[in-house]
Amino acid sequence: MLTTIRKHGITLALFAAGATGTTAIINQMTKSTIDIQSARQQMALFDQVVPQGRYNNDLLKSCYVLDAPALGKGSHKIYIARKDDAPVAVVMEATAPDGYSGAIQLLVGADFSGTVLGSRVTQHHETPGLGDKIELRHSDWITRFAGKIIHGDNDSQWAVKKDGGEFDQFTGATITPRAVVNAVKRAGLFAETLPQQINELSPCEE
Repeated sequence: MLTTIRKHGITLALFAAGATGTTAIINQMTKSTIDIQSARQQMALFDQVVPQGRYNNDLLKSCYVLDAPALGKGSHKIYIARKDDAPVAVVMEATAPDGYSGAIQLLVGADFSGTVLGSRVTQHHETPGLGDKIELRHSDWITRFAGKIIHGDNDSQWAVKKDGGEFDQFTGATITPRAVVNAVKRAGLFAETLPQQINELSPCEE
């Protein structure tokens, strides 16, 4: 009787060990696939805010993390684009804290001389049919930042038309586009300060 129980115990232990090992292998293989797919999606998004022809380094390996009020509360990641090792532009995570329904998360690309190269919304909770026009799948409004130059902090054109600027607001929704315009402007101005800070930035943890 004890011998039989012992045999069953050993069998169960071996089965459990084998199952655990198989699960670990599958998880590792799946994780690699997910990581590769995630990296591809991130690079595709980067290419929408900084044209690929402008740089030739691996942006994902040129990641830094910092606390900068201009980009919003808390820590944000930035990615320095380089052409033959010379910094030429930056992709920045930024937050517009004052959306109609809360914070709006953005990705902003800019050079170091006041030109915004592109912007995309990565997360928001704005009203469907109104504020969600900041999303590319609903409207091309977000693409209108590309190539726009910021002439200093007091540039009055960097506002929605209701406030005397050049950017359209949405019918029935002004707060959302106003928040995005201001956040993109702040990020673009911050980009101008980066060349003096690059050697002091903290790399992202792998």
